[in-house]
Amino acid sequence: MIRGGGMEEHNSLGKVSQSPTVPGKVHGRRKFDIADLYNKPVSTGEEKPGESYGLDEKLRKAYFWVANYAIINPFCDIEYNETSPNRYVIGDNKTGLTLATGQSYASFILFPLLTLVTRKKCLLVGGPGRGKTSSAMIMGLLAGYSMKDIKRAVQHGQPQMTVSDLLGNPLPSDMVNARSMDEIQIAWRRWLGMKVKIIDEYNRIPARTQSALLNVMSENYAELLDQVYDCPEAAWYLTANDDAGGGTYQVIEALKDRIDIVVSALHFNTRFLKDLLDRVERGIKPEEMIPGEIIFTEEEIEKINREILEVEIPEKLMRRIEYFASQFELLESGGEQFEYKTKDNVKLSGESISQVMQGETGKDQLKDLSYQTLNGLSVRAFMTCLTFIKALAYFRGNECADFNDVRHILPFVLHDKLAQNSDSPFFEQPENAVYKYDRISWIRKLFDLSCAEYDRAGLDKKDPVGELLASFTKGLDGVTETEAAQKLQQIEKMIGDISAGRKIYAPQFDDILTLKYLHQRYTNYLSWLKWKK
Repeated sequence: MIRGGGMEEHNSLGKVSQSPTVPGKVHGRRKFDIADLYNKPVSTGEEKPGESYGLDEKLRKAYFWVANYAIINPFCDIEYNETSPNRYVIGDNKTGLTLATGQSYASFILFPLLTLVTRKKCLLVGGPGRGKTSSAMIMGLLAGYSMKDIKRAVQHGQPQMTVSDLLGNPLPSDMVNARSMDEIQIAWRRWLGMKVKIIDEYNRIPARTQSALLNVMSENYAELLDQVYDCPEAAWYLTANDDAGGGTYQVIEALKDRIDIVVSALHFNTRFLKDLLDRVERGIKPEEMIPGEIIFTEEEIEKINREILEVEIPEKLMRRIEYFASQFELLESGGEQFEYKTKDNVKLSGESISQVMQGETGKDQLKDLSYQTLNGLSVRAFMTCLTFIKALAYFRGNECADFNDVRHILPFVLHDKLAQNSDSPFFEQPENAVYKYDRISWIRKLFDLSCAEYDRAGLDKKDPVGELLASFTKGLDGVTETEAAQKLQQIEKMIGDISAGRKIYAPQFDDILTLKYLHQRYTNYLSWLKWKK
């Protein structure tokens, strides 16, 4: 039975939801894999209901077991609608409340689970005692580890943690007898070889030890006394009591940048105190009663990862993502040459990005989304967004991602990736002040505003730069001298039209640079054609 909150009786903890957990998903949805012939018996047509379901169904079963029995989290902040929902306005601030009409989910449970199967890095933030570490440990149990192994492997951040505490120690006899560093063997920490890694209160780790942790997170190896330990691909779970520098040490920027998704532990709903009482009286420990049916093997996680990558992001949806992602990098005063008109260029110079932006008076800074942030987005952030969009669509049993998958993923992946410009006129508006604190809603608002501008400009129907780029990517074989010259004229006219508008906005910045790139390629090709004569 699928339940939204509250605990079942003690003897129900071993039960999982009946299939299908998503109504209408009756059959397995994945492509045939010849490996299936070796991994499970050949179908006889006499299987019990549910046995033909794919791994996405197993993933949903795991979610609902955790949501219904393990973590008391009666929240559904990842909302989907199948029909028009009822909406209410509540309180002095006129806050909207939506009663979702489709299957919706709790981000605090769903995104750590998706982290497990995508082998990404999840930061869980929230006050002490809100279940951050417990949630991470449950993910380790779902991956097949024992509670004993997980407890031993959790790395507890504390101010005295050394690199040796984190990674391992050289064997004393080797330190005495070794004639060179190569002869010293290291007793590596067991957690380095695990495929679920948990770092508790990572912002209490000293900076030098953070640097050693960075190597493991980013490059999958540990290094000590010139000895190297190669680590397997893993799902990472880091915890912090807050995400605003409240730890003992400031987290180094490079380490923070390696975190893929940030999830907040919401408050405890006091209507569920009886569930806590039931656990106390019965001695219930859900982590000791996980059904074997929802524990994933290493091979299953590998296969889920491959199947996630098969999920399609439709071209028109990709175009909206591109348009949103292009909103933030341009800073017109940041450089003389066009390529250097970026916030990153100003940051590298040591100047204040906010002050440079305040000096730009030619555009409406209230409406221009670029003025709300102090940075653009990295390649790593783009790749992470696309992976989690696919993973969310897969979890929902779909072969294609949709608009709401994107809208739900972006705020959690970009939570720490987009630096807010608190001096932006946008945040001075009374109705927008709340976005200074609610970063999830702020990033979702950015996406909504970007999509509104996208629709206003009719970009679903016209994308001349995209058409030029698509034509070019087909290759230059067979393109004649006349056709190449026509392309150059077309590019020059498009740049001239943009120039006539006098102002440039962030999405145009990437378009202009794309046109310049295409102009150079066609120019080189035309020169080559003339040389061949």
